[in-house]
Amino acid sequence: MANTATSLRPGMIIIHDKELYSVFSITHRTPGNLRAFVQAKLRNLRTGSMIEHRFRSEDRVDRAVLDEIEMEYLYSDNTDYYFMNTETYDQIHLSREVLGEAVDYLIPNLKINVEFYEGKPVSVELPQVVDLEVVETEPGLKGATVSNVTKPAKMETGLMVQVPPFIETGEKIRVDTSEGKYLERVK
Repeated sequence: MANTATSLRPGMIIIHDKELYSVFSITHRTPGNLRAFVQAKLRNLRTGSMIEHRFRSEDRVDRAVLDEIEMEYLYSDNTDYYFMNTETYDQIHLSREVLGEAVDYLIPNLKINVEFYEGKPVSVELPQVVDLEVVETEPGLKGATVSNVTKPAKMETGLMVQVPPFIETGEKIRVDTSEGKYLERVK
């Protein structure tokens, strides 16, 4: 499916130089009396490397047609992460390379969308928020209120999140998966 470069959006999967790339960020530029162009930062889904590419506004970009399947995270064996198709109960395993930073949010029974290209898993789409347990942080301050003061906290997945001073070890917090930020305490 071909689109113009101006229709690129972060998160899109495109075919560029016969490789699959995920669009990481884009900037539309119109320098003075020159022609407009789109500066894109792309991540190669096979190698994980980032590249920058300048597309002319009228350049055609092939969007990859992906199959999206809901899967449930089961467990990890330190090298691979195991998922189950929620409809067929078929199981697959994905490597850390395919999952990237998503591994920091994987907790058992979490449902995610796995994107397949020609039958091969290429990327995952996490939910907007994930509830994680704090496994290590400095002791909470009694009577502390929300302010701009934060402290580091280690989550059950190993992810480090800056949290308010009143959060204690053992509590569950809601984390924004796009930025890895604390949102709220979970009751």
